[in-house]
Amino acid sequence: MSAATAAAATKPSFKERWMPDRVTHHVRVLAWWVFVTQVVIIATGGAVRLTSSGLGCDTWPKCTADSFVNNPEMGIHSYIEFGNRTLTFVLEIVAILALIAVWRFRKQRRDLFWLTVIPVLSVVVQAVLGGITVWSGLNPYVVGLHFLVSLVLVVLAALLVLRVYTGPGPRKLAVSAPLLQMAWLAAIFGFIVVLLGILTTGSGPHAGDHGAARNGLDSEIVQTVHAVAAYGTLLFTIMTAYLARSERAYSVARWAGWSIVVIIAQIVVGVAQARLSLPPILVGIHMVLACLLAAGVFLALVETRQRVKAPAA
Repeated sequence: MSAATAAAATKPSFKERWMPDRVTHHVRVLAWWVFVTQVVIIATGGAVRLTSSGLGCDTWPKCTADSFVNNPEMGIHSYIEFGNRTLTFVLEIVAILALIAVWRFRKQRRDLFWLTVIPVLSVVVQAVLGGITVWSGLNPYVVGLHFLVSLVLVVLAALLVLRVYTGPGPRKLAVSAPLLQMAWLAAIFGFIVVLLGILTTGSGPHAGDHGAARNGLDSEIVQTVHAVAAYGTLLFTIMTAYLARSERAYSVARWAGWSIVVIIAQIVVGVAQARLSLPPILVGIHMVLACLLAAGVFLALVETRQRVKAPAA
């Protein structure tokens, strides 16, 4: 057998590559793409809001009353809004490819199956929320809900990435009660920080359109409470990392350590944007970091339960 023939014989077929019967490099790459696209669409959604392009397309599902796409006469805001809508199709394609990739071993890895089904179905939910956002004239609470759903999808996409690097099987608690409690507190405070951040943004100047309403809350008060919750999240996450290293729960410590870095970056950006009167670029960075923070503290909590390995034969 020639070298070319041998190479052809070992090269995976189209089905084996795109629909493998186990977790492969291809599956892991797609899991990462699911995560990246979920983060990117939050970043572009933030760009829509921070450039006052929220009503660049003034109706939904069409961009105008007569067309599904924008036109040059509508200006730059229509391109930004329409571009964000178009990115939804990219996200859906990536999610479908990930679902196809795990389809053949979906019974053995039900966790991967459901973690790929959710982003496929979520596009419909997000599209409807996007429509309600436009129809409501960018109501700050609807906009906040839209962002919150996106953040949950980022967290689940992060869990998908984690799971493609671990084996199947049941999991059990593998840490002490104090460490578990700290991990829960870090996750709960992280969630509270995000909610307060949504309310803070909803009370500030970045409405997504110059005529959009605000939620009427006192920005300074909400911002102060938001900052206190952020420092609380940092404290509990540091304690989580310390206890995890003490117990040699290195996977928990790794994600807690990553979260600490993100929280510190969040605090620096938060202070800077408050001092500089909320420049859009810093607000956008703050939004993306919020997603990474939520993913980090969630994965630290998830890793308090470890897979039960089958006994050796």
